[in-house]
Amino acid sequence: MTTVTLPTVPPPRRLTVPPGRSLAELTAWFGPLPVRRRRIPLAAAALTLPADAGQPAFRFEFDDRELRAVLSSERVEDLPGDRLQLTADLDVDGTPFPVLLRLRVVDRAEDRLLVVGTARLPYRLLRRATGFRLPWRLPATRLRLLVAAEFA
Repeated sequence: MTTVTLPTVPPPRRLTVPPGRSLAELTAWFGPLPVRRRRIPLAAAALTLPADAGQPAFRFEFDDRELRAVLSSERVEDLPGDRLQLTADLDVDGTPFPVLLRLRVVDRAEDRLLVVGTARLPYRLLRRATGFRLPWRLPATRLRLLVAAEFA
């Protein structure tokens, strides 16, 4: 009788962000001027690495009275210089809005990943598509969403 060793496939890994190890900020711009900058709580963030060599999946959940949304990646591209480009959907009240989030990998280890990234959102298109609104006294032409998270 012979013994055959079958190759093992590692299970998919899911890295999350521990409490207090993340930052999210929403800045409203009117032309070249920032008119409001506000930190918003990042309720949860997860990075799922598939067992095979497929695409990783990022998911950020924002929980604020101004922005209750989920940003989930559809495609992740490697860019030169330890950068990632996420083609994602920002789901606001059940309506997806396409977003391009560019992340810079600050630190990478076997069991953790520290990223910082920004996305620019046209305010009028976001308001028309999803119903997202800033307070009426704040004029804005675009929004910048900044995300910093340490996945472990």
